[in-house]
Amino acid sequence: MLGSTHGTLTTDSRRARVIACGEQPAAAVHGRPAEVDDLDVGGRPLYAGVPDLDRFFRPESVAVIGASDAEGRPNTGITRQLVAWAERVGARLHPVHPTRTSVFGIPCVPAVADLPEQVDLAVLLVADPLPVIEELAEAKVKFAVVFASGFAETGAEGATAQAQLAAAVRRSGMRLLGPNTNLNAFERFRDDLDGPAIALITQSGHQGRPVFALQELGIRLSHWAPTGNEADLETADFLSYFAERPEVGAIACYVEGLKDGRSFLLAADRAARRGVPVVAVKVGRTETGARTAASHTGKLTGADTVVDAAMRQFGVIRVDGLDELQDTATLLARARPPQADGVAVYSISGGTGAHFADLATEAGLDLPVLSEAKQAELHQWIPEFLNVANPVDNGGHPVGDHRGRKIIDAILDDPAVGILICPITGPFPPLSDKLVQDLVDAAEQTDKLVCVVWGSPVGTEPAYREVLLGSSRVATFRTVGNCVTAVRAYLDHHRFTARYRSPFDEAPRTPSPSFRKAQALMRPGQQLSEHAAKQLLRAYGIRVPREQLVTSAAAAVRAAGLVGYPVVMKASGAQIAHKTELGLVKIGLTSASQVRDAYRELTDIARYEGVTLDGVLVCQMVERGVEMFVGVTHDELFGPTVTAGLGGVLVEVLHDAAVRVPPFGEEQARDMLAELRGRALLDGVRGRPPADIDALVEVILRVQRMALELGDDLAELDINPLMVLPRGQGAVALDALAVCR
Repeated sequence: MLGSTHGTLTTDSRRARVIACGEQPAAAVHGRPAEVDDLDVGGRPLYAGVPDLDRFFRPESVAVIGASDAEGRPNTGITRQLVAWAERVGARLHPVHPTRTSVFGIPCVPAVADLPEQVDLAVLLVADPLPVIEELAEAKVKFAVVFASGFAETGAEGATAQAQLAAAVRRSGMRLLGPNTNLNAFERFRDDLDGPAIALITQSGHQGRPVFALQELGIRLSHWAPTGNEADLETADFLSYFAERPEVGAIACYVEGLKDGRSFLLAADRAARRGVPVVAVKVGRTETGARTAASHTGKLTGADTVVDAAMRQFGVIRVDGLDELQDTATLLARARPPQADGVAVYSISGGTGAHFADLATEAGLDLPVLSEAKQAELHQWIPEFLNVANPVDNGGHPVGDHRGRKIIDAILDDPAVGILICPITGPFPPLSDKLVQDLVDAAEQTDKLVCVVWGSPVGTEPAYREVLLGSSRVATFRTVGNCVTAVRAYLDHHRFTARYRSPFDEAPRTPSPSFRKAQALMRPGQQLSEHAAKQLLRAYGIRVPREQLVTSAAAAVRAAGLVGYPVVMKASGAQIAHKTELGLVKIGLTSASQVRDAYRELTDIARYEGVTLDGVLVCQMVERGVEMFVGVTHDELFGPTVTAGLGGVLVEVLHDAAVRVPPFGEEQARDMLAELRGRALLDGVRGRPPADIDALVEVILRVQRMALELGDDLAELDINPLMVLPRGQGAVALDALAVCR
């Protein structure tokens, strides 16, 4: 779509840029030499390998540095747990302590250098891990875990200590979990459960407890990675590893901050390619939450709107509560792909059905009206006066005969129905017990998803504990809200993976001819004038109005004749950000005398305001269209981001915008527009013609290309307004602001 703007920097110039920025290609860090093709045109990685963590989770030998069996010592409980864990996974455990000959009856060595064999994993129960890391490096240990706190989560001094620890780990060649982590990776996982498993990643150990407890409800968990401060191993590493594990049906995450935005997106991309759902609670929606997360793990939480957009862009399902994390991850791990998107609601109460239908429809679920033939079929077993169009109200599920199962089978047999949801607001035996059994039996005979909301606050009823939880084919929820959230995520996930194409495969690796032109226009550390910013846009093939920059009233009159009346006149200078507020814009000028007067007035205002001008722009006047804006900003975690939304003078009031992190394709650009509250304006309202959406998408993609190629050199770009003309007539950038880093 971008035509001649495809391309990449040469090998030498791209590598020089990466080195000059002090960056290291991520691929080199993950055990594979970095190749030129691993970097996009902006020098950011397009590939990240999967770390081999098999020997971390299933080591053959383990060393416990600082092991203890003395009563009352903090290390004693940890050592005891590690001894039991090593026995379960079949690992040889070697305690290390300078003054003990044995710990829990196991021979103990005084130092790392005295270990009887090269170990896979070392667990450090010491306050100062740095000297030990250097010893472990000499012993060629593969993995280390540091429990100690007092690092980046405590402030600047701790951050310095963590940086020293990370540097030592990089020199050593080993991989490290922590610091400020815990024993969650070494918990007792039930091995009597089958089916797809949930793999768990948390930066706070306690926040993973509810998901880990799902095992008591028969839900299988395979791994738990408590990443802590992520001095080395990070969420992205475990995400990539779990996405490749055949037993993992879904990955559940509790994330306080991301170590590196691009690494996270590459890992999410790997999961998306493989169709593995990732469900995440991400802290930092509010200023207070972001501040607390930083003090906890010492990590950047990232601008939440950007984090949210990036997760959605790569298929990560973001939820708010740990209860939603449990239920959504469980459903996505265990449910088969949907055969249809339609949801049928089956209830024993018309009120329950109506209430659920409201909530489900509001959440975007489709409740199709059942066909007349299907309704007639259902009325064989349900009285005629009850509504069976969907929701299906049975007035009380049949208890004494076969009718209940017939009703459920008939609903599931409808080709428009892919999901059957039965909300049971409270136990009402024997009716509710028979209903539950019929639902479980029907679920065993269908590939369609059957969900039950068991609304009883007690949760001790046999129908729930023994029948529902005993079935791996029925998805059981305790609240309507969690059911709706999980089902919507389930449908969204399968729609997403069905159409997913990795943007990293198509990301530009060499610069376009536009890049050469743009470089000549950049002024490091300066804001460009409107005229220069528009030249930058023109270099990337973005249409701007006919205009001339003039420095006299006479030249302005000549320019107006060439541009064509009516014209717009604007003061142009590097330091002017808001021309309208200063009165530095004149529109609708139709004569030479108006142009002369406007020139004098604009220069007088600029002189009074102390604004330095490089001239006055005489511009073509463009009226008919929808005012939008498209811009580039920089995020601390993700780098350049592209924003699009409703523009004009109310842009800062409406806040109607969508964000994407490059690279992305045309489909994501169109999705940005679909997210806007004012999207209907582009379709044409109150007799206005539809706008040229194709041209708008083209501008978004060209701006993305600019963001990728200019990278950190372009600190900010704001095209506002971008006038999107009626369909087939294009889009014109009426004003632009660009700031060079």
